[in-house]
Amino acid sequence: MAKNKAGLGRGLSAILGEVEEAYQNNLEDNSGLVVELDIDKIKPNPLQPRKTFDSDGLNELARSIEEHGLLQPILVYEDTKNPDCYYLIAGERRLRASKLAKKVSIKSIVVDVQTEKLRELALIENIQREDLNPIDLAHSYRELIEDYGITHEEVAKRLSKSRTQITNTLRLLELNQEVQNLISENKISQGHAKVLVTLPKDKQSLIANSIIGQKLSVHETEKIVKDLKENKNPKKTHTAGVSKGNLNQDSLKMLRKFCENLQKQSIAVNLQKNRLIVEFCNDEEVKKFSKFLLK
Repeated sequence: MAKNKAGLGRGLSAILGEVEEAYQNNLEDNSGLVVELDIDKIKPNPLQPRKTFDSDGLNELARSIEEHGLLQPILVYEDTKNPDCYYLIAGERRLRASKLAKKVSIKSIVVDVQTEKLRELALIENIQREDLNPIDLAHSYRELIEDYGITHEEVAKRLSKSRTQITNTLRLLELNQEVQNLISENKISQGHAKVLVTLPKDKQSLIANSIIGQKLSVHETEKIVKDLKENKNPKKTHTAGVSKGNLNQDSLKMLRKFCENLQKQSIAVNLQKNRLIVEFCNDEEVKKFSKFLLK
């Protein structure tokens, strides 16, 4: 099939503008920009900024594609070493969902793009068109800044976002990895994360577990963090010390099981090396903990 390629000679904004026009025309683009490609000939995007894909969301999109068809084409470029094969630039959720829907072909826009521009195009197109979770979004912002040597202000201008939004999202990468994972899994909101990022990394997981176990609002989390910083917590964290020597695997397994059972009771507990840390935010939690120990 003959394909009209969208060129990048006028820069990224030009191709994104053409893609947007094709979307707005409901894929009925007279220039032939949108074509139907064999879905098995499209290779995954090696520069995909999205790291996690929600299975429920993909299944929902697959059902929509089965019923209504694909409403927005994916963006690809031709593999010069393997004619009639393509690399995905943007639209991996749409591609995955189309495969789940058992589609044999997929509407696509083929882009004639310089290799050095692929990374930037993939990042910007995904940021603009896909619902990235806050952590993947922060990584995308950082890659744009580091790979292309641009400032927060320039990123904000390119993406039509405020500088404050860019900076606040980038700060999420200051959280420890455990908390970042909780955000990616939608167990903690970005509002909670903005509060947690003000804490030292060794305190972040403790409060994160409290947010999940006690279903704390952002306002409640702010108060706990404020009290913690000001050392005003009258219901002070209780630390049960264990030997500072090396514990064997059976002991560690026993402690982990103990932590799991406490967390089921909505009690914030954290095992750090040979220290078991339990945090109480109210008198009721102290009573719960006491009853648990006396079982």
